Amino acid sequence: MRTYKVVTYGCQMNVHDSERLSGLLEEAGYAKAEQDGEPDLVVFNTCAVRENADNKLYGNLGRLAPAKQAHRGMQIAVGGCLAQKDRDTIVRKAPWVDVVFGTHNIGHLPALLERAAVEKKAQVEILESLETFPSTLPTRRESAYAAWVAISVGCNNTCTFCIVPALRGKEEDRRPGDILAEVEALVAEGVVEVTLLGQNVNAYGSDLGDRQAFSKLLRACGEIEGLERVRFTSPHPKDFTDDVIAAMAETPNVMHQLHMPLQSGSDTVLRAMRRSYRQERFLGIIEKVRAAMPDAAISTDIIVGFPGETDEDFEQTLHVVREARFANAFTFQYSKRPGTPAAEMENQIPKAVVQERYERLVALQEEISWEENKKQVGRKLEILVAEGEGKKDDRTDRLSGRAPDNRLVHFTRSLRGVNDEHSSRPEGGVRPGDMVTVEITYAAPHHLLAEGPVLDVRRTRAGDAWEKRQAAPEGAKPAGVMLGLPKIGAPAPLPPAADGCC
Repeated sequence: MRTYKVVTYGCQMNVHDSERLSGLLEEAGYAKAEQDGEPDLVVFNTCAVRENADNKLYGNLGRLAPAKQAHRGMQIAVGGCLAQKDRDTIVRKAPWVDVVFGTHNIGHLPALLERAAVEKKAQVEILESLETFPSTLPTRRESAYAAWVAISVGCNNTCTFCIVPALRGKEEDRRPGDILAEVEALVAEGVVEVTLLGQNVNAYGSDLGDRQAFSKLLRACGEIEGLERVRFTSPHPKDFTDDVIAAMAETPNVMHQLHMPLQSGSDTVLRAMRRSYRQERFLGIIEKVRAAMPDAAISTDIIVGFPGETDEDFEQTLHVVREARFANAFTFQYSKRPGTPAAEMENQIPKAVVQERYERLVALQEEISWEENKKQVGRKLEILVAEGEGKKDDRTDRLSGRAPDNRLVHFTRSLRGVNDEHSSRPEGGVRPGDMVTVEITYAAPHHLLAEGPVLDVRRTRAGDAWEKRQAAPEGAKPAGVMLGLPKIGAPAPLPPAADGCC
């Protein structure tokens, strides 16, 4: 049986597409490669938001060339936004690639691989419009307890820094009934948390002729029995309406967490970016959200060094950060993308200036994140236990998970003090997908710590689903999706793309 590995760069939409790719490959007879094994097929699902994306892809392709030469029959496929953009360029730069496919035809991958093997030459297939909505494709979910659910694809905005609309196409909305049917099916399988996805998720309904479709969808998710947590990403400020805030506040399983991209605090820069809101509008939304949900954790995306950004413009961004008091922020230095209007603008900012501003912004946000997290100390929170969230869990004898507001919490494995009258204490310990109640004892800028024993354990169907998945034969387990998501703070060398571009 041929084995495969999927490597993913970029936003959550790409992560979800990779789950589809894994499902397609397994339906075609492939099996997940062992962690340290040499796969027969490597699929790169790429991002094109930042310049570093090109460097990262071609660097990885170069490192794979000797392996492919030594491994007879090995295939390499490149898909996603960068493939949609570069098309024949990929095969010209890396002629050992077998398949290049775009964002609109991921369902064709198995057939393209077979054709490449028979014809002994690269297959390049890029469609200009969506052929099949991805939700109709088989999916191998990365998690047994949490799932992405795409409610729309594409984007109707024209932000001058962003190339995604040209690569993902115009927005197309799924029918509400199809979305809810998928969510209900996931819950039946044991999922307790879903994240609704869209390039501009709260623009949902524009294709359906219903401006309140998104808030109605949130409320409908609240009626699904067994669904404990609903999140969504990423909304656009221009489409953020009061009915959405009301739906968030009044629907018990919709989490009080909001990721809303700012990009810049300067009205001048926002105008140059073609962002159809201004500082006052953005802060007004935050004020309304906090009035309805005082405990809401709000995060954002910010670009530093957009062409023409002055010192005063940057100070306006710092002002919004101070006023908004984001729980965290994904901060990026502006990156030229060929094909975008911003790449041709005058007054490109020198690298040294951008770096200095970036460091000031990161330092300010770190300070605010830490102060906001310290407010959680002493609180008792119910945590959805996660798998692989804590890189040091094994060394520190801890587990990790997410609070309702999506803050990352590391907690002790100890179950002393668990109230056995109201909870279960499994012999194998707490499982991913279970819910635990802990008391926060320490706060860092990017995580919380509960150093005392777990106060309560609630076994869930999600934990059962995770346990069942672990007991399955290796070939029946879900395919791994290697994920490169953006980090908060200074970027590592060749960082992945921004978290969406809305």
